[in-house]
Amino acid sequence: MKSVASLPRPIAEYQTLSAEELFARTAAAKRALGDQVMVLGHNYQRDEVIEHADVRGDSLLLAKQAAERADRPYVVFCGVHFMAETADILSRSNQTVILPDLAAGCSMADMAAIEQVDQCWESLGRLLPVENTVLPVVYVNSAAVLKAFCGEHGGITCTSSNARAVMEWAWARREKILFFPDEHLGRNTANAMGVPRERMIVWDPYLPNGGNTRDAIHRATLILWKGHCSVHQMFRPAHVDYFRRQYPDGIVIVHPECHEDVVNKADLVGSTEFIIRTVRSAPPGTTWAVGTELNLVNRLKREQADKRVLFLSSTVCQCATMFRIDAPHLCWAMENLAEGHVVNRIVVPEDEKAWAKVALDRMMEIS
Repeated sequence: MKSVASLPRPIAEYQTLSAEELFARTAAAKRALGDQVMVLGHNYQRDEVIEHADVRGDSLLLAKQAAERADRPYVVFCGVHFMAETADILSRSNQTVILPDLAAGCSMADMAAIEQVDQCWESLGRLLPVENTVLPVVYVNSAAVLKAFCGEHGGITCTSSNARAVMEWAWARREKILFFPDEHLGRNTANAMGVPRERMIVWDPYLPNGGNTRDAIHRATLILWKGHCSVHQMFRPAHVDYFRRQYPDGIVIVHPECHEDVVNKADLVGSTEFIIRTVRSAPPGTTWAVGTELNLVNRLKREQADKRVLFLSSTVCQCATMFRIDAPHLCWAMENLAEGHVVNRIVVPEDEKAWAKVALDRMMEIS
């Protein structure tokens, strides 16, 4: 980095630059920074961003990569806010995490505010000995403060690939699980484990007792927060049916954030990394319908040209908040960094960081 000699460049300077100039200037800034910076690109990022990434992957893999590279003091995380928070939680004290656009959030993560989770915990506490009965499990697609809540209350985080192992761990310790913020990952995982439907309830944070009777709460072993991923809820059973009519020998592979009616019709269900590995290793000539974010599916389609890779839905379905990280914002962040200005630094408060790391560490011990 150069020594600071001026104010940071404004983002407006970058909005009118051509794609070619943005690419060249971002690449030049990255070269100038050398081994001072690590650029992380989530699988759902647009191509103009991910082509600059040193590492591609899902949110937890990227955060762990950042922590393992303590020699890189600056981490530019091309993802959404909760992902950058996780990187800050797991990173070393000498590392600084940067999110190119602070508006890149996650609608699902926003569906569970800490005030609502606290209220839920208090409501459950009026009905049963909550600290000895309920174990909170939070999906990594969540704010740091929610991870901290789980860490402080004996709970744990999970990913879409280890949700079953985490649930088994949780039920070995307490009678009930409070699973948030995505009800579909929780339900699909429980379905695969053979949990009876009458043992699952949905907690609506806008209704008294989550919209449940006392008897239903006492009977339940899985309390699912009413939350969802807007991208994966776009897929419908009719999309699967249409694909099967068009390609009788085709294979449907979807993410477990999809609705159970889609998951139940699919041939394969798994995390983003599972989807990538499975399609890449498939025999040439096979046909795939993929139910996850559009940028990833289109990238698979280009990279796996010996197979037919199709987007499961006929509707364009991008992650709108992830899409906020674009070439102008990445170039802006990188050039400012090269000139000595850290913009959009993500800092998780120390008390939250400590408890959130407890919840993450518990999960990684299982994984």
